[in-house]
Amino acid sequence: MLQPVAVANKTLSDYTHIVGRELIAEIRELAEPLQGQRVVHVSATAFGGGVSEILYTLVPLMRDVGLDCEWHVIYGREEFFTATKLMHNALQGSPIDLDSEQWATWLRYNEINAHELSEGWDVCLIHDPQPAALCRLAREKANGWIWRCHIDLSTPNPDTLAQLLPYLQDYSDSLFHMSEYVPQGIDGHVHVVPPAIDPLTPKNMALLPEDAAYVCGQFGIDVDRPLICQVSRFDPWKDPLGVIDAYRAVKAERPDVQLALVGSMASDDPEGWNFYNATVAHADGDPDIHILNNFNNVGAIEVNAFQSHSDVVIQKSTREGFGLTVTEAIWKARPFIGGDVGGIPLQIEDGITGFLVSSPDECASRSIEILRDPELGRALGRHGKEHVRKHFLTPRYLRDYLKIFNELNRS
Repeated sequence: MLQPVAVANKTLSDYTHIVGRELIAEIRELAEPLQGQRVVHVSATAFGGGVSEILYTLVPLMRDVGLDCEWHVIYGREEFFTATKLMHNALQGSPIDLDSEQWATWLRYNEINAHELSEGWDVCLIHDPQPAALCRLAREKANGWIWRCHIDLSTPNPDTLAQLLPYLQDYSDSLFHMSEYVPQGIDGHVHVVPPAIDPLTPKNMALLPEDAAYVCGQFGIDVDRPLICQVSRFDPWKDPLGVIDAYRAVKAERPDVQLALVGSMASDDPEGWNFYNATVAHADGDPDIHILNNFNNVGAIEVNAFQSHSDVVIQKSTREGFGLTVTEAIWKARPFIGGDVGGIPLQIEDGITGFLVSSPDECASRSIEILRDPELGRALGRHGKEHVRKHFLTPRYLRDYLKIFNELNRS
């Protein structure tokens, strides 16, 4: 069998005071016809990225409303994840496609995982390209198949997409963060469903300011000086080198500023350590640049503390499927600056809930503006938090899935 992931228990009613009774009642009503349905989520990894963070909440909430829901992780070795990371980059616009041997590796591991997938599911939800061939290879093991895309497919490498598309066309339904991500040639029902964060997890729960400051201080941050922070994978699309360039421009005017680059190293991202090392090299020994990851004991509470304590939170991506770290930062009512790409503008009304930028210089300019005017930062934070509460919390995400499951039952 594929590796099942153990998840904690969660109760939908615990979210009522945040999202309101009306949404909770709607979810219960949508779940009523789905009682006992067997649903499995299949993903590439159980930690280190937005997909796994979503599933650690979504799966137990699906169970709480009456679905028999599980989460399974596929098997893969380094050769497979090297190929799929290349595929991920190409689907987000990199000119380098997989060679024939890498495509064969991808398919071979999909065949292994298709054989190991258990049977009898009402719905099989496949997350991202890594296991995308499972529908074709194991169709008899589930009544309904859904492919969930978490990446930006707006400008894919055409050769890579052409190779992958026949496997995607096997799915009756597919989900994308934004309509702009839906590639030509996708068959079946297409749903636009932005992701969401869990406001009750340790990463997103409210921290007292003194507690956030204490945690940051443990990592060498001077809590009495301004802090700029980016939380993301060490990945060229997240542009940590550009963030360092922006920080240096800010530091020319505000010598007291510090920068924290906080990331998580994922098991399905073999490039991560190479780019982490490139980021360290670009920092060039600056003692005010703090580059941290989960191997430095940075977990959910620590990420929360860095986001909550920061004077400016940045996500200066050059490609971004959605950007849950954006949602997290805004939920903490922090002034936010993000790249004007992918799903970030869906969350940011420029000048109201944060700022959108397209270069390190613009990022630096907006950072200086916020540091000069703390009231501006507080206003951006207040408006941003309310926007997230209305649109990007997990109960809304659960509701959208239940609607799709009901449609599948009627088709």
